[in-house]
Amino acid sequence: MKLVTAVIKPFKLEEVRQALTDLGFQGMTVSEVKGYGRQKGHTEIYRGAEYAVNFLPKVKIEVAVQSGDVNKAVDAIATAAKTGQIGDGKIFVTSIEHTVRIRTGETDDAAL
Repeated sequence: MKLVTAVIKPFKLEEVRQALTDLGFQGMTVSEVKGYGRQKGHTEIYRGAEYAVNFLPKVKIEVAVQSGDVNKAVDAIATAAKTGQIGDGKIFVTSIEHTVRIRTGETDDAAL
């Protein structure tokens, strides 16, 4: 099993959720986060004063998938989240060693 973690622009969340749902992926965890990458934030003007925004608002999505479905999940996220602009985000894939569904005690693939 793998954990697919994507950091995307907030307004793309619904499109990504729909793309994953259409492929049959069930369940995801979504967190509102702040950060920056190569863009290193930006400057804004508020009431005539310019100030730096170093941490930009992002959304972090985490989806546990079976190993054979990783490429489908990554492609769906990348396609749905892409705007072509700086700050579209990143996708990380990590291994999951063990999973337990608390309610039933099911483990690993059965726990997805």
